[in-house]
Amino acid sequence: MKKNKLLTTLAILSIVLFAGCRNDDYVAIDGGPCPVVVSTTPVSGATLVGRSAVNASEQAVRTTLVTATFNKKMDPKTINGSTFKVKVTGGAEVAGNVTYNSADSTAVFTASSKFADNTTFEARVTTGVKDLIGNALQQDYVWAFSTGATILPVVLSTSPANLEVGVAFNKVITATFSVAMDQTTINATSFTLKNAGVAVLGTVSGTGTGATFTPNVALTPFTVYTAKITMAVKNADGSALAKDTTWTFTTADNIPRVLTTDPTKAATLIPLNKTVSAIFNLAMNPATINTNTFTLKRSGVNVIGVVGYTGTTATFNPNNDLLSNTVYTATIKAGAKNTNGTALAKDTVWTFTTATVSAPTIILTDPSDLDASVTLNQNVTATFSEAMDNTTITTTTFTIMEGLNTVAGVVTYLNNVATFNPNSDFVAGKTYTAKITNAVKNAGSTNMVNDYVWTFTIPLTGTVGPLAINLGCAEPFAVLAGSTITSTGPSIINGNVGLSAGTALIGFPPGVINGTQEITTPIAADAKLCLTTAFNDGQSRSLNSISLPGQLGGLTLAPGLYTNSSTSGISGTGANGILTLDAQGNSNAVWIFQMGSTLTTDSGTSIVLAGGALAKNIFWIVGTSATLGTTSVFYGNILADQAITLKTGAVLNGRALTRIAAVTLDASTITIPQ
Repeated sequence: MKKNKLLTTLAILSIVLFAGCRNDDYVAIDGGPCPVVVSTTPVSGATLVGRSAVNASEQAVRTTLVTATFNKKMDPKTINGSTFKVKVTGGAEVAGNVTYNSADSTAVFTASSKFADNTTFEARVTTGVKDLIGNALQQDYVWAFSTGATILPVVLSTSPANLEVGVAFNKVITATFSVAMDQTTINATSFTLKNAGVAVLGTVSGTGTGATFTPNVALTPFTVYTAKITMAVKNADGSALAKDTTWTFTTADNIPRVLTTDPTKAATLIPLNKTVSAIFNLAMNPATINTNTFTLKRSGVNVIGVVGYTGTTATFNPNNDLLSNTVYTATIKAGAKNTNGTALAKDTVWTFTTATVSAPTIILTDPSDLDASVTLNQNVTATFSEAMDNTTITTTTFTIMEGLNTVAGVVTYLNNVATFNPNSDFVAGKTYTAKITNAVKNAGSTNMVNDYVWTFTIPLTGTVGPLAINLGCAEPFAVLAGSTITSTGPSIINGNVGLSAGTALIGFPPGVINGTQEITTPIAADAKLCLTTAFNDGQSRSLNSISLPGQLGGLTLAPGLYTNSSTSGISGTGANGILTLDAQGNSNAVWIFQMGSTLTTDSGTSIVLAGGALAKNIFWIVGTSATLGTTSVFYGNILADQAITLKTGAVLNGRALTRIAAVTLDASTITIPQ
């Protein structure tokens, strides 16, 4: 009768619901940390709690509040009187109220009345506490404190826990005390393990606040064990354990079973390239895990695949992708056996349904079809409706033609966007045809149904201005510096960042870089050489030069080369704080601004682009340093010999490229122009 009741209990307790955290490395299901308690008040082992308060009012507060602070935001609904408790050690629970402060992730227990003097208390936060996505505390967090001068040691936690089932046969039994203990009192007499009253032989040891019992032989399967630590155990001050601590646990049985499957039973929207897996409760004999004992079927027909086994996990990897919107049945047969030769009690069968997959489409192009205002140095892009197989997006499947002439270029793919970067600029007045063939495939190997074709034209109208400065290998960089790149506050850089020869990238995070980082790499060094070439080109321009005023605010400037031997910038308020650059209908228009010394803009000033002007065609060649004022808005590529500074909230739609010194940001934003 007792054995039947035990079997029933074990059957119930053996239903394991896998939480989001794993005991081995405390990593949560979301990739972040598992929830843990990082601090408490009073601290564990505190004595004379409330006695050192400076006045009666403070003493009352100190002796009614107990807090636990977590390492992350928690679910307030799980923090209550059932999951956060305080009791007299060895006695009754303390009445009180539990609250949670999300601002600092702290749970607070407020006792209904002042804690009794000269009394030891035990506080406990249970595994019922969870974070915002359901990851539970891995084990009860327990600590003790005293309102008197002496606090007796207590056992805070054990492993296995009391009444735990499914314990491994090679388990080492451990206990954690509230304070460091006298190791000489932790021995085979004071720490015992028994099976039906018969002592288990083993080795007992202690260190700091821990004690371990290591059995000499493996534990017996499916057996109840009783562990006990007696009051003979004492702390370093000679204070004995407050009371004997006894707990029981049950070892796992030796009958293998499937604990979990992936996909789970009746799961839907399963990817077509899914590898099916099953996790067992025991180590299995790999020779019994094969295509005979692990099968996958569709409408009763076997799917061909490769079966593997590692640790306690069996996998079935189909030779080909699964079919879309189809029900599959996976089976682990009773012929699968554990390492002791014991077979599964019965077949484990589960079904799942694959996702419905449609052919990919192109949802956006730049330029759009029939666009007649495309710039000479335009990159051509196509955005797909879903993630694509990047190996199918090449210069063979993505082409650009001018009549019968093929445009040479480089094709790349990132984040659903295919980009064609021509080796040389387009020709004004010409019409081009872009094409992406139906040979491209999505990540599930489904082809696009039809070729996608669109045309665009490079205009002839409007003032063009000087030839654009070729940035060469510096073009991919939003920020390039010689000494340091520093951010104060949450600055954002949308583009690549390069640093050479300096090495200090400071303030990221909280600053954010949406691009690659080349810090003292050959790529950064090459980019600095390209920047120097572009800077020298900009300084050397002289054809059709126009005098550049020192104050640009309030002006409207057509495309051209503007030269000033000293300083220039934007100051003033209202209309006098705005510089307008008008492309006069030609989006290929170019501006080059030369200044012998500094470029400075005042707070709140801005540049306005008109007539199709583009930031990528604007070049500021600064002889020394550039400073953009607080909350100012600026357009163009700044090529400075020395430093570049963006003050608080400044926005640069362009590039900050300096040959020698630093780029400094303060909650600023830089976005590389397209």
